Amino acid sequence: MRFSANLDIIGINPFVFVPTQILQEIFIQVKREKGPIPVKGTINDLPYKQTLVKYSHDWRLYVNLQMLKDSPKRIGESLEVTITYDPEDRSLTPHPKLTNALFENLEAKKVFDNLTRSKQQEIVRYISKLKTEASVDQNIHRTISFLNGNARFLGRDNP
Repeated sequence: MRFSANLDIIGINPFVFVPTQILQEIFIQVKREKGPIPVKGTINDLPYKQTLVKYSHDWRLYVNLQMLKDSPKRIGESLEVTITYDPEDRSLTPHPKLTNALFENLEAKKVFDNLTRSKQQEIVRYISKLKTEASVDQNIHRTISFLNGNARFLGRDNP
């Protein structure tokens, strides 16, 4: 499904509105009209994977810097977009050291298990992208401190 849209911004987040007719086709594919919907496609012929979300009564396709270089500086630009539902599993496997740390600290594990799925995935994704074991160790320690209410992590106050 292809459409043109002007890049808009809400707060610091660039996005495009997806036309109603295309949204309806995606809802049919995914068999629901609620919750985040994984999608893929192209923006100006460059591939992306993203999540379509509803915010403030409107469905938006947020356009990050990986999807469109300098996107915050390109507000108002007309983009050529393709979009389709992406049924591929996007779940991440936690780093083994994070898994071990959570099992060694049951209070932190309890807090982690009660976080929203998106916050859990944010932590898992962040730690899985670290390049050195020293960074992994340091950030797992910070994660456990955060979950125990003793520190900030990923720009967030205690959960």
